Amino acid sequence: MPKNIVLTLTGRDRIGLVDHVTSLVVKRGGNVGASRMAHLGGEFAMLMLIALPESEIGVIDQDFQSLRGEGYQVSIVQTEDSKKYEGWLPYEIEVTGADHEGIIHDIAHYLASRGINIENMDTSSNPAPMSGTPLFTMKGVVLAPPKLNFHAWSDELEEIGDKLNVNVTVGLVK
Repeated sequence: MPKNIVLTLTGRDRIGLVDHVTSLVVKRGGNVGASRMAHLGGEFAMLMLIALPESEIGVIDQDFQSLRGEGYQVSIVQTEDSKKYEGWLPYEIEVTGADHEGIIHDIAHYLASRGINIENMDTSSNPAPMSGTPLFTMKGVVLAPPKLNFHAWSDELEEIGDKLNVNVTVGLVK
């Protein structure tokens, strides 16, 4: 029976890295179920959920020794299926506006204080077309407890956005 592992890898960016990592997974009879990869400031970061035959879990870690020897940080963790958030409601959150310190922290702090779990979150800062002013974008999905009043917490989050001078929109996942 396949088991799930989470593989994280960070290190210098190079052509062929994803090919190399996925070949190690396939060699052990594994399959990448979900992944996130990004070039961040000259480094490459990879996060993968991999289904792997149980007999290969102990062995696959050894396959990554050569990459560790090249300076890559590699972590492999077996996951457990969790029903912790079963019945929770998914919402999309988007935050846009002029970039400045503290936006991610203030949004994440509010969500945590209300018991809302971040499922995924992507952020970026890019220069505005005309002025070159850094524009911040955050998009993600959160899970809210079913008894939490949507209008109350989403209105409060929009108020935090007003204080941060950013636009916050929250809606059901489509």
